[in-house]
Formats: sequence, structure tokens, C-alpha cells
Amino acid sequence: MTRKNRIVLFIMFGIGIAIFLFSLREISFRSFVHDVTTLNLWWLGIAFLCMFLSLVFEALVIKILVQRQIKSYPFFDALRAPMLEQLFNGITPFSTGGQPAQLFALMQSGLDAGRATSSTLMKFIVYQAMIVVNFVLCLLIGFNFIQEKIHTLAWLVVFGFIIHLAVIVSLLMVMYWYDFTKKFIKVTLLPIKWIFNDEKYRNWNKIVDEKINNFYEESLKLKSNWKLLLKISAITFVQLAVYYIIPYFILLSLGVTHVNVIMVISMHVLIVMVVSLFPIPGGAGGAEYSFSVIFSSFIGTGSKLVLAMLLWRIVTYYSGMLSGLIAMLIQPKRIVTKK
Repeated sequence: MTRKNRIVLFIMFGIGIAIFLFSLREISFRSFVHDVTTLNLWWLGIAFLCMFLSLVFEALVIKILVQRQIKSYPFFDALRAPMLEQLFNGITPFSTGGQPAQLFALMQSGLDAGRATSSTLMKFIVYQAMIVVNFVLCLLIGFNFIQEKIHTLAWLVVFGFIIHLAVIVSLLMVMYWYDFTKKFIKVTLLPIKWIFNDEKYRNWNKIVDEKINNFYEESLKLKSNWKLLLKISAITFVQLAVYYIIPYFILLSLGVTHVNVIMVISMHVLIVMVVSLFPIPGGAGGAEYSFSVIFSSFIGTGSKLVLAMLLWRIVTYYSGMLSGLIAMLIQPKRIVTKK
């Protein structure tokens, strides 16, 4: 981890503490302490377990993809990849550092760059598709609820959906209209030529061209192996499901039992979609605001809502970054691959 990354990490923890203290400004400290001491640790433990299981299922997808070429790939090495992804997602804007971190983790294990890139690309395709599937289902269930409660968040949800849908449409265009997509991209990059210079345009065109080619090659592999595609899609769906159900167990740990689990999951999916729009690492500020506004309908305002927000961030954000720090301290078992 670079010095810059360490600084950002400390800043993010600092921002988290500041947001928490700000949220407590109008809350009775005695009431907050009472809510903490009466927590049901069993349900809170289940919430942490769900977070861990989401990493395990993601690691299983990586192991399945890598094992097509390397049968002896250790599961723990596969688990290091999503753990590191959590850390670098949490300290980079729009979670842009996660995929490079996964690629780095796979290459640390001894995979060559080509195989590592192949596995991460295939995983990315399926992951994006499952996010959109989950989102569409939850949008049908919970959008009216959000629209009635908070109109501003409703529009953010729609905007988030449009962005993720655009990603999927772009991936499908590369998969099924390869030549057209390459020509289309060349046209969209023309403003770079006008604003900067020919060299900058050629460099960008070369980079994008290479990424399109790599993605197209991986999409052909996926289309030719539909059994593998269905298998990793099902595992990814379960991975997202155990992650999205975390707030439900946090509510149960606070003694809030009068909630519909499907509605809670739907609300969490929509919150995650909104958080992805905030450029600050981890969606700091936007995540806490979205959770507080939406889940106040289940808990009401007061110390329980603040505690629920804090526990949610600890389980879904800070514990993930902590797992990444642990993964960095442990060296993977380096495998020898035949070129």
C-alpha cells in the first residue's frame, strides 16, 4: 500500500468518526448507551457472518474461473482477492481501485497477467449483470415506497439505474455488435482529438481498443460455456443476496422485529445504488444520509437509528477494509504456472 493510500485510509476512518459524532449531536447519550448494552449480539454476529459469506461466495467464483486453467489454485488465495478489493474499493473514488487490486492479488499468487485479467473480466461481466437483475427486482418492489417518502432519493435511484443499465448495454454491444461498437467508440473519442492533439487521441484509442478486444475475447468464452455462466451467475446472485440482507439482521439485533425482510433487502439494494453515485471513497456522507432517511421509516428517529447506521457501516464498509488490511499481511501461496 502506498503512502497516499495509507493517508486516504486514515482520512476515511476520520470522516466516519466525524459523521458518527455529528449524528449524535441531538441524541441522548444515555439512550444511546442503553441501546448499545441491549444489543442482541447473536443477530449482530449473523450480520457479520453474512458479510464474510459474501466474500466467500465471491472467492468461490474466482476459484472456479481460475481453476479452468490451474486445478491446484488454493481457495485462500482466491479469498484474498475480494478482501483486497474491499480495501481498495473503500479508499478510491467510485470504487475504482477494487478491480486492479483483485488483479494484483491474482498475479501475486503466480498467475500471469493474461490469465488474471481473463478471470477478473469474466467475473466483472457476470457481477454487473446480477447487480442489474437484483436492482430491477427491488425497483419493482420498493420504488413506490421511496418515491412516497423521499422524492430526491427516488431520482438518484433512477439515475443510478440508468448508469448501471448503460454499463450492461455497453457490454452487450461489445458481445453482439463488436465491429459497430469499435466504430462507435472511435467516433465518441473524436473530441479528445479536437480538444488535445492527435497523439493523445491515438493513445486513448489504443487503450480503449485493447480493452474492447480483451472483453470481446472473454465474452466469447462465456457464450461458449453456458453451464459455467449459469453456475457463476447463481453464485454471484447468492453473494449479493447475503450482502443485501445484512441490514435486516442489524434491525433484529436492535429489537426491531416488525419489518418485512423483502422490503428491507429492497431498500438496501436501492441504497447501495445511490451510494455508488457519490465520488467520495466509500460514499462517505451519502451512505449515512441515505440509510438514515430510508430506514427511519422502519426504526424512527433517535439513538436506535444512529446505532443502526453505525453498525451497518461497520459491517459493510469498515470490516471489509479491515479484512483487506489483514489480507495484505498474509503472503499467498505462490503457484507455478505453465506458459
